[in-house]
Amino acid sequence: MVLLLEENILTFVKKELKKIQKVVSSDYSECLEREDEEVLDEEQKRSREAFVKISVHFLRRMKQEELAECLQSRLLPADCQRELKSNLKKKFQSVFEGIAKAGNPTLLNEIYTELYITEGGTAEVNQEHEVRQIETATRRPARPETTIRLEDLFKASAGEEPIRTVMTKGVAGIGKTVLTQKFTLDWAEDKDHQDIQFTFPFTFRELNVLREKKFSLVGLVHEFFSETRAAGICRFKEFQVVFIFDGLDECRLPLDFHNNEILTDVTETSSVDVLLTNLIRGTLLPSARLWITTRPAAANQIPPECVDMVTEVRGFNDPQKEEYFRRRFRDKQAKRIISHIKTSRSLHIMCHIPVFCWITARVLEEVLKTRKRGKLPLTLTEMYIHFLVVQSKVKKVKYDGGAETDPHWSPESRKMIESLGKLAFDQLQKGHLIFYESDLTECGIDIRAASVYSGVFTQIFREERVLYQEVFCFVHLSVQEFLAALHVHLTFIDSGVNLLSEEQTTSLLSKLSKPNPEPMSLYQSAVDEALKSPNGHLDLFLRGGWDSELGEFGLKYLQDDDVER
Repeated sequence: MVLLLEENILTFVKKELKKIQKVVSSDYSECLEREDEEVLDEEQKRSREAFVKISVHFLRRMKQEELAECLQSRLLPADCQRELKSNLKKKFQSVFEGIAKAGNPTLLNEIYTELYITEGGTAEVNQEHEVRQIETATRRPARPETTIRLEDLFKASAGEEPIRTVMTKGVAGIGKTVLTQKFTLDWAEDKDHQDIQFTFPFTFRELNVLREKKFSLVGLVHEFFSETRAAGICRFKEFQVVFIFDGLDECRLPLDFHNNEILTDVTETSSVDVLLTNLIRGTLLPSARLWITTRPAAANQIPPECVDMVTEVRGFNDPQKEEYFRRRFRDKQAKRIISHIKTSRSLHIMCHIPVFCWITARVLEEVLKTRKRGKLPLTLTEMYIHFLVVQSKVKKVKYDGGAETDPHWSPESRKMIESLGKLAFDQLQKGHLIFYESDLTECGIDIRAASVYSGVFTQIFREERVLYQEVFCFVHLSVQEFLAALHVHLTFIDSGVNLLSEEQTTSLLSKLSKPNPEPMSLYQSAVDEALKSPNGHLDLFLRGGWDSELGEFGLKYLQDDDVER
């Protein structure tokens, strides 16, 4: 038995040593061709990987570092790539529409709708609120546009320079993250992008967690993708690598392109901020391709000279909107809803955003159930108020054991909504759409309470596990803006304090003398703040979060093309 085992081991070692000899010689391509003809089972693959690791170990003990690196980078990546693809497939094959990690997941490939990616534009900021940008886009005259298929994202036209860095802009909820997930999933399932050896998808909300830590670029990849660390892969310049950085608008890193040190060595340690600026500049791993997604307001964080191509994700066009609602409702209901949305300019514009279509469907589904012939919500304010009511009803029935007919606004629910409103307003003022524990603490919310809120109001407030931290966000920017406006409105009605005014303190005497404060001063402050905003980020806050009086007053200003912004 021992002799038979020894014979098998020696046969295996001799065969693998011959392959190793070819790998480190000029016969590498011949070796690969022969390997392609072999069909190895999982046990054989594991045995080969173990032998390669042992060989690398002994080469290093023999001080043959160059041969060890050569062997490691040529034979181990295939196994590493298979494992990486398997793990990325598990991570991205399912999505949760409107809800993070709650309910039943949906397969991405089953619900994915092709989004139009158009080439053109600059990496500079658009001085306009995203909703206004959508509106402007719908009014563009019909003209030929260069559309780009996801599988052709990095393909340059004949005679043009290779494309290294692509920036894709799109408003909140338009589908940028889903695009990056689809790109990664297609690679992991061997459907597209097979000229790429490694795809490494990052999000800025993950990278923010590491802003106080230091890594080399190799160490950062190893931190997120343990398959590469296990295989000991460090020489990424020998492969075609794509880095995806999703959500530049959520970045809390300085990204100081003008003052950060120059870095060229992928094994040199520095801050994550320095690594990113050098990777984007091209001084670090220039052979890599980069795909950065962002909301338009944050696009200018990357110098234009560092971006080879700018693309834009367009939302649903009118036929796609109608198709969405036809899939969600019966024929008569769908027809009524589509007709209703067309009567409201604000709703019609917002429904270019897939996430808002989901919010609208969620609300109208409930309204049609309870009001067979009643009036449907017409304004953004009505839509979001109904959205809160729907979520409170779910909480009352599902979590509190109440009945469908019970009052939905319990003192506990009101307190939760008020806390979320304060968080929404405080963070909107800072331009934050993603919240970490320190942000919650500043707003008087501890992380346990935030987890309860996300567990109860699952379709309003999300909790996600990022590396070893919990992060929170609202389901969409417009929900945050609405709750922020609601907080400002309720604070003014309850206490007379105008949070939008520089004089935010109100004496007890003035409260007693003016028990019903005049709301017009608050409305004027809201309009003034919206008009002062450098990128229009308070426009929707003004449009959607107030009663009808403020809505009319604000729209009067915001719809006037002569108003200076």
